[in-house]
Amino acid sequence: METTAVILRGPREIGLGKLGLTAPGPKDLVVEISHSGISTGTEKLFYTGNMPPFPGMGYPLVPGYEAAGEVIEAGSETNFKVGEHIFVPGANCYEGARGLFGGSARRLVTDASRVTRIDPGLGPEGALLALAATARHALAGVDKKMPELIVGHGVLGRLLARLTIAAGAPAPTVWEINPDRQGGAMGYEVLHPDNDPRRDYRTIYDASGVGSLLDMLITRIAKGGEVVLAGFYTDPISFAFPPAFMKEARLRIAAEWEREDLIATRQLVESGALSLGELITHSVPAEKAAEAYETAFNDPACLKMILNWGAVHDA
Repeated sequence: METTAVILRGPREIGLGKLGLTAPGPKDLVVEISHSGISTGTEKLFYTGNMPPFPGMGYPLVPGYEAAGEVIEAGSETNFKVGEHIFVPGANCYEGARGLFGGSARRLVTDASRVTRIDPGLGPEGALLALAATARHALAGVDKKMPELIVGHGVLGRLLARLTIAAGAPAPTVWEINPDRQGGAMGYEVLHPDNDPRRDYRTIYDASGVGSLLDMLITRIAKGGEVVLAGFYTDPISFAFPPAFMKEARLRIAAEWEREDLIATRQLVESGALSLGELITHSVPAEKAAEAYETAFNDPACLKMILNWGAVHDA
C-alpha cells in the first residue's frame, strides 16, 4: 500500500511524493485524510532547519500533526467502524521517511488509541483540534489561573482568549503589534502594547514564541504575578533578575496537550461552547503544498493554512 504525502527532504526542500505504508495490524486504522494543517511553530523550525535537537528528528520526514479524515479500514481489535470521522495527531507509518509528525498524507496507518472521533460537520476545522487542545492544556489544571493578558493574536492566542471566555472568566486583553492580526476578536479587546498602560496583570500568557519579550512582560505583572510561556522557543530563555526579584515573579511553561485535553476540547466544540470558526484564513489543494508552506510561514495575513487532500487519489 502506498500514499501520496508531503515530504520534507531537507531545509526548504518540500513537495509531494509517493511513500510505502507499513501494513496495518489488528489495533490499527487506515485513514483517508481530507484536511491537514500547517503548524507555524515546530513545523516551521524543521522547514527552516532551525529546530533544536529533538528525539526522532531527521530528514526526510512527513510533517503535520493536525489532520482530519475518515476510517477506510478498521482492525479487528479496534472499536472503530469504516466511515467514522476522526482527528489524527500524526502517524509513524512510512517506508523511506520519518513520521515524527506524519499527518500530511492522503492515506496513513495509525494505532486506534491515538485518534479521536469528531463530528464530520466540522470539515476542515476538525484539523484544528490539536491546537485548541494545546491552548486548553495551558489553561486547565490545579492552581492554573486564567490569563488577564495574552500576548499574540495568532491562532493560539485567539484560542486562549476564546477558552478563557468559555470558562466563564473575565475577558482577557490581547496584545498584537501586527495590524493584519488585530481584527477578529470575539468578546475581548485587542491592543497594541504601546496603548496599554497596565502594569498589574496577575497572569500573562505569551503566545508569541518570542522569548526576548520576557523582561518586558515581567514589568507588566503585579507583585507575585505569573508569566506563562505558551509558545515554543528556540533560543535559551533568560531574564534580568532584579525586576523579577522586585515583582516576586513566577514563570510557568505550558507543554503540549495530553489526551484528556483533546477529549475535553472536542466536547467544548461539539457543545458550541468553543468556536473554531474564522481561524482558517487559507486553504489550498494538497498538490500546491510547496507554495502553501511558504505562504503559511511568510505571510503575516495567514493565520492558519489548511491542505485539502480531496483531489489526491491513492490506489
